[in-house]
Amino acid sequence: MTTSQNEQTERPKTRGYGGLVTLGIVGSAAVAINVLAVPFLTPAVRKLGIPYVPATHRQLVCILSRLKKNSKRQHSSMVDLGSGDGRIVIAAAKRGFQAMGIELNLWLVLFSRARAILQGVSHLATFKRQDMWKADLSKFDNVVVFGVDEVMGLMEEKVKSDVCPGTRVIVSRFRLPNTNHKEQIETGSGTVWVYEL
Repeated sequence: MTTSQNEQTERPKTRGYGGLVTLGIVGSAAVAINVLAVPFLTPAVRKLGIPYVPATHRQLVCILSRLKKNSKRQHSSMVDLGSGDGRIVIAAAKRGFQAMGIELNLWLVLFSRARAILQGVSHLATFKRQDMWKADLSKFDNVVVFGVDEVMGLMEEKVKSDVCPGTRVIVSRFRLPNTNHKEQIETGSGTVWVYEL
């Protein structure tokens, strides 16, 4: 066999090896992306779960504009039940609220804490890994809830039994089924309802 025949025989092997390396890199990147994304996209396992769906910019604006200030405190308080990536809590903290996010998904809690540190509001924005059904709502001036239709009846019972008189409850996506709202902002999936309980 001549030298040129040897080169022709080896070239396809080199190209095949390069293709395998590329395939391996692309495959590894795809697996890494999935591993990182799954904790954020998968609802935390719980009896009555609410999936993580980020608030839209319009919902965020509507909610922030309806948070009630408490004149007796230096920092009015608010809690976001199922705080997800923390955007509402962080935005409220930037407006001077002592804001807390309650979230069961550990990855979202850690992500939110990191965002609060990076945005310089970690002294006002705190995040707690907890089942929202077990959270004590009595110390907050404002309660924010992004719910799904199936749990809003139970959420209504919880806020009515937990909150103090005068607490403002701000609900988005699905309303409290048996309570009259004080105000409705927008329509459709971006609707925000304001309740004074």
